[in-house]
Amino acid sequence: MTARKLDETGKTPTWTFLSNHSHVLICLFENPEMRVRDVADNVGITERAVQKIIVDLEEGGILTREKEGRRNHYSISGNRPLRHPVESHRTVAQLLEMIVGKSKTK
Repeated sequence: MTARKLDETGKTPTWTFLSNHSHVLICLFENPEMRVRDVADNVGITERAVQKIIVDLEEGGILTREKEGRRNHYSISGNRPLRHPVESHRTVAQLLEMIVGKSKTK
């Protein structure tokens, strides 16, 4: 996953189909020990924005953070429904499986 990939016209897209929250979640799904700095680089946002998103995901019951030495390990509760009414009939695990192509959530 790389941030700010150019589209077919050679320009940086001004919008994406998924939010930064989902981008952070996908990064942590693919690498549960990923550092905030690396998530920020991959998503193309600041470390502070990643930290806020992680707190949002924790408060929403989607993400759990465990301290392992100096690093964090993140676990995702895949059985949680997506938050918007349009997609609330689907779970976090279904979204991740569709995007990443594998399932390893709780």
